Amino acid sequence: MISEQAKIDVHHHILPDEYMSALAGIGITEAAGRPLPEWSPEISLSFLDKYGIQTAMTSISSPGIYFGDIGFTCDLARRCNEASARLVGDHPRRFGAFAVMPLPDVNAALLEIEYALDTLKLDGVALLTSVDNRYMGDPAYDDIFDELNRRRAVVFIHPDTPPAGNRPTSNLPPSLVEFVLETTIAVSALLFRGTLERCPDIRFILPHAGGTIPYLALRLCLGQFWPGLQEHVPQGVITYLQRFYFDTALSASPHTLRSLQELVNPSHILFATDYPFAPELATIATIEGLKNYDGFDEGALESIFRESASTLFPRVG
Repeated sequence: MISEQAKIDVHHHILPDEYMSALAGIGITEAAGRPLPEWSPEISLSFLDKYGIQTAMTSISSPGIYFGDIGFTCDLARRCNEASARLVGDHPRRFGAFAVMPLPDVNAALLEIEYALDTLKLDGVALLTSVDNRYMGDPAYDDIFDELNRRRAVVFIHPDTPPAGNRPTSNLPPSLVEFVLETTIAVSALLFRGTLERCPDIRFILPHAGGTIPYLALRLCLGQFWPGLQEHVPQGVITYLQRFYFDTALSASPHTLRSLQELVNPSHILFATDYPFAPELATIATIEGLKNYDGFDEGALESIFRESASTLFPRVG
């Protein structure tokens, strides 16, 4: 049986004081149309204990740290990463951490990768789907992915609000629909700009079951035959998609899991909560949705709740 204290949550956000005060100083109090939630280490620990979660892999979520001032961004990245390191140091078995990057400054980000992974010993890197009107996969960010590939890093990609421009708006909260589309667009850019072919050793984690990636897998395969795209996916689109790990935050329904299960086996599906941006009710629905899904046996559930994440993060496994 699955131990009630065995889960590893790969999608768990923190809002340290350094981050909240910096955002408040420039008038930012919400993300994707919702107020920034209350957070503290104690709040997270209470949540973990309540839902039988041994370890949470933490990250800074949308709206990120870049708001047009690169000096502000670099300073805040360093302070957030050091806050993450303190959190892990205080509770090494309860928390892991993805480093936040000071993009769009590529040189600063390369230095921060070195500091965060080599000095602070954080567990991986978190990237937003786009920064400064460029999606991940844009050639401007190639050096970042080349370095992460050299390190065989674990990279968590999280959606943000769409880049500015003349895109139509539905006037709905971005996190309701646009977030899953942003993940899909970023993955498509990584595919068809050649990042996934060039960087096979990065272990990518996608949130929310990959946005719409499983459902659109066949449509994406059309790029294999499209002049200007096909040369970037010589192994076939499905081969690259099956390298990704997909988390289950806000996605543990049979409608989603059935499609995801057709794309990857349970070793590439990871338990996740999206706390504290997602309410506790969503965590209950995720746990129960996974346990009640008729497509997973006990071995698959062990893999999803813990074993696959412990392979990615042996420090906490």
